[in-house]
Formats: sequence, C-alpha cells, structure tokens
Amino acid sequence: MKVLVVGSGGRCHAIVEALSKSPQVEKIFSAPGNAGIAALAECVAIKETEIDRLADFAAEQGVGLTVVGPEVALEAGIADLFAERGLRIFGPKRNAARIETSKEFAKELMAKYNIPTAAFRTFTDFDAAMEYVKAGKLPIVLKYDGLAAGKGVVIAETLTEAEEALKDMLLDAKFGEGKVVIEECLVGPEFSLMCFVNGESVYPMPVAQDHKRAYDGDKGPNTGGMGAYTELPFITDEDLEYAMQKIMLPTAKALAAEGAPFCGVLYGGLMKTPDGIKVIEFNARFGDPETEVVLPRIKSDICQVFCDVADGKATQIEWHDFATLGIVLASKGYPGSYDKGYVIEGVESVDGSVYHMGTARKDGKYITAGGRVMIVVCSAPTLAEAQQKAKAEVEKIKCDNLFHRTDIGNKAFK
Repeated sequence: MKVLVVGSGGRCHAIVEALSKSPQVEKIFSAPGNAGIAALAECVAIKETEIDRLADFAAEQGVGLTVVGPEVALEAGIADLFAERGLRIFGPKRNAARIETSKEFAKELMAKYNIPTAAFRTFTDFDAAMEYVKAGKLPIVLKYDGLAAGKGVVIAETLTEAEEALKDMLLDAKFGEGKVVIEECLVGPEFSLMCFVNGESVYPMPVAQDHKRAYDGDKGPNTGGMGAYTELPFITDEDLEYAMQKIMLPTAKALAAEGAPFCGVLYGGLMKTPDGIKVIEFNARFGDPETEVVLPRIKSDICQVFCDVADGKATQIEWHDFATLGIVLASKGYPGSYDKGYVIEGVESVDGSVYHMGTARKDGKYITAGGRVMIVVCSAPTLAEAQQKAKAEVEKIKCDNLFHRTDIGNKAFK
C-alpha cells in the first residue's frame, strides 16, 4: 500500500516512522514533510492546506491511505474532500473537527452532554469581557476561540495580564477575528489521553503528559510543548476508567448525536482536579509532542489500525509496557522571535529516536528552520531510566542556538 502523511512536524515524523514498520506499507509520501522525514518517505512540496492538490496527488499516485497530522488541514476540510472523491483518509471531517477549531463549540457540547469541564462564558466584546474578569476571581483562563498553534491560551494571574491578553485576542486580532472563551482556572496535574475513534467506538492510547512552559520549573511563556513522557504514576487505572466512561466515550457519542461523527484521533487534554477529572481542551488529531512518546509504544501494525478506523471496522491495539520520555530542542527566543539557519551536529550519534520538528538540509548538514527544532525520545523499562537516558542523549546534539528543559518528567517523581 502507498500511504500519504499530511504534515511537516515531529508528530508527522513519528507517524511516518511507525508506518515504516508496517509490512503492508510499500511506499510513504509526506506533504510537505521535513528534512528528517525525508530519510523515510518521499517528501512532496504541497502545503497541508492545499487540499485539492493533495487529493489530486493521492488519486494520481494510487494512495491507499492518507493520514492527517495538523489541525489546519482538518479545518480546511481535507477529510470531507477526500471522502467525496472516494479516497480513504484517517482524520475527522470539518464538522467533527470543530471540537478543536472552535473552543465555544467544544464547551457548549460539553455543557449540553454533561461532560465535566470548567465553568465558562464566551465574549466578542472587549469591555464586557474585562467586566466579567474583574467580577470573577484570579487566576482566570482566557482562550482564543479559533486555532492559534497552541499559543491562544493565557492563564492570567493579574488583571493587567488579563487585559493584555484580551487586547491581543479581541482588539488587535493577534490570531485573527474571533471570540474569547473565559473559564475558571482548574488546579491539578494535567495529562493527555489520545484515543482512536470511529463514531462511538473509542480505543485509548497510553496516557502522556506534555510540558507547555518554555523553561524549567514550568516558568516562561506557553509553547507548543517542550517535552512529554509516558507512564504517569499519578493516573491510576480508576482514573483512566473514569476518563473513558465520563469523558471520551460520551464525547464521541455526543458528536455522533449532533450529526458530526468523529473519525480519527480524539485528544483529551484532561486535568485531575480535587473534584475529579475534567476537560481542559479537546484536539481533533494527534498531539505534539505526545505523539512522539506514545507511538513508539505501539506493538500492533499501525497501518492496519488506521485503515480499520477509517473504514469503520473494529480494531485491536496492543502496546509495549516500557516508558518513553522526549525532550524538545528549541531555537533560542522561542516561542517569541528567533533566528534560523544554525548548523546542528551529533544527530546520528543519539541512541534513541530523533524526530525532526523544524529542520532543513543545507550543504549536507541539518540546520535549524523553526521554533521547535527536534525532539529526542528514549525508551526504558522504567520512567526514571527513560528520563536519565534522554537527558544524556540530548546532550549529544550540538548547536549554538538551541535550548531545552532539563526537568521533563520530574512531576512523576513528586
């Protein structure tokens, strides 16, 4: 089978690597792919949002399965178009992807179907939003309603922070025109539960924890994710059962009941609060960097899983029981402005997986080409061993303009 993976980041590199191990896969294309993916797949110069070109390419090449990585392609309606053209695709249609692309839609769906989440209100007017913030208690969470590449959420500790964030989102249209969802600030450890979903059938993956803040000790601005790990000792079997029965299964059923059945990966960004597990957010695709630590644990043929889910068939998935931990190397200055074009050395010497997020090739060498540049992922029988190994291996990568966190996974040992 020929397979097309749509996307260019570390998540897509991990998907391509997992697919490359399938005996069913004859050839992998990646559009647009990246410098690391190029070692495993043929990269095609088509952007994720050029869905007509992607559909034409899949048809011309006889692609038997397309797997969608990024949310922008889903919002553009890639799954709808492929379905219309009789092309098999793994990813939800636009109406189901609204669970990610509209925070307001997601919150209203949860409210209607009694899925546990934080109390909220939606605003389009800056003054009304500020009045609501002033009348409530701090800290408070402000979320831009649409897509914002993981940067549209602000936890405001002060009124000044809230005012600046609301100006960005409502007055200056930093992420585009839109609304803001303001919600109470929940407390507790966060975790990610990704599930393969088709309609009302839901298959959980191992839970992971992402680290959003830029610097050690969860300091600094929010990013797209600076590292992740599995296993999570603070999430018990009972917690997982609750999350499945009260959140993931009811959400799949709710989307189906609303005429928007989901097909693909439903990502639950969850929090274990003193009042039980609640939803922070949903995504309509694989998380990044969680995918990079979860997919190395799949024992089953992932191509078969993708095909089963896309075809609406029951599937079976087995997982390895080792732990994985990944550390992201990012350009200095990220998530703000940063320079590109720095040479990266030592990638080949890493004993583990290196997934490329923002790299390019120049004169036979890898160079930095993005904010998050790569992630080093190591596996071991225990999380402590995986952490120790990843910390050692990440030091083998040499580049004058990269930084990384040194405390990924520390929360598991508290």
